Amino acid sequence: MKLLDILAPQCIKAPLESTEKRAVINELVDLLASLDRVNNPQALKDAVWAREQTRTTGIGHGLAIPHGKCEGLAGLAMAIGKPTSPIEFEAIDGQPVRLIVLLASPPDRTSDHIQALARISRLMTMDDFRDRIYAAGTPEEIYSLLKDQERG
Repeated sequence: MKLLDILAPQCIKAPLESTEKRAVINELVDLLASLDRVNNPQALKDAVWAREQTRTTGIGHGLAIPHGKCEGLAGLAMAIGKPTSPIEFEAIDGQPVRLIVLLASPPDRTSDHIQALARISRLMTMDDFRDRIYAAGTPEEIYSLLKDQERG
């Protein structure tokens, strides 16, 4: 699974305007909707928020991967947001979040959904990559880092 198959440069927002967990999720869903990658943004917001209520998607090391499944998606969609300063996400390590990767998928694409989550998690376990992506200031820099990593 290549993340760039489901992520376009315009699906990255840095900096995010929102500074609170639910607002960040909504901002990233709205970004996908503005690019016609989501037909029913409210259904996706509800699905992602419901998932977030069962257990935080703040997985540690400054990363959150809020995700959800809903009808009306042609395929997997991904958006990345980088807040101006770290935000509270109730992460499992208690640390604020520096990068949010939103993943959305149709209900019938469970395997692809899991593969994408695993790929994001693996990338972000690499200290050097994580440091570089946290230091990136623009969507273009973030996309370029992902592109370089996917090639390597």
